[in-house]
Amino acid sequence: MDVPWEHWRSFLAVARHGSLSAAARALRLTQPTLGRHIEQLERVVGAALFTRSPRGLLTTETALALVPMAETMESAAEAMTRSASGAAGEIAGVVRITASEVVGADVLPPILAGFADRHPGIAFELHLSNRTEDLSRRDADIAARMVRPTQSGLVARRLGETVLGLFAHRRYLEAVGVPRGWDDLARVRLIGFDREPAPVKALEAAGARVEREMFSLRTDSDLARIAALRAGYGVGVCQVGIAGRDPDLVRVMEREFAVPLEMWLVMHEDSRRNVRVRGVFDWLAEGLRGWLGRP
Repeated sequence: MDVPWEHWRSFLAVARHGSLSAAARALRLTQPTLGRHIEQLERVVGAALFTRSPRGLLTTETALALVPMAETMESAAEAMTRSASGAAGEIAGVVRITASEVVGADVLPPILAGFADRHPGIAFELHLSNRTEDLSRRDADIAARMVRPTQSGLVARRLGETVLGLFAHRRYLEAVGVPRGWDDLARVRLIGFDREPAPVKALEAAGARVEREMFSLRTDSDLARIAALRAGYGVGVCQVGIAGRDPDLVRVMEREFAVPLEMWLVMHEDSRRNVRVRGVFDWLAEGLRGWLGRP
């Protein structure tokens, strides 16, 4: 028996939100309609997908096994919707872009604005995440990444390098003094990671021995770390190009800590034939190269 996509969409919403009411609000459906979708899906699958608990609806083992496949269907459906949003031969319609928090929030908006000025029929979906999205599943049309892509079937363009440095607000440095070496970091407040260890790898690559407990402010959000630097909270890691936009952020221990970070622009190889996606890809490549090349 064929299962309509709407039923799988309802299934994913319940799995993500943990209740029929919350899932119904997210999908703008009535709760009875969504409940019928789940009941019909359970009849087809031949097993219960959710069990009730004091915390809401919990996914069963059967449901957990189905979630990744349903997410693949969701990505494909969204990709088809974007492709149908404009003719393949014109630069109009929707392009979905994924980038890290800091690049997506601080670097891409003015570049995208320039493209939208030239092509008013374009619309962007900008997904900010430090997790590497799977372009082979069409989670996005274009990805700006800070690591070399390893998936097959992708068109990847290396744009250049940025550098990670240690920074602090000049007001904070005036109060505590400028750290000159690794030992001096013991007397300042450090901004670092919470649960995601990626930022600490940069410190270790520069020769520092770092543990989570050393950080006075712990967060896995790049934007929160930069906001803490600008607020004068302490010393933390930031891209040199990003920090350079704020004259009050001062780089410290430049000789001891300078970690190169590659930037790549990636799209699925099938998108080369889509004028809309290819046009945005080339525009982003030029704009990001210009940003990387600034003094």
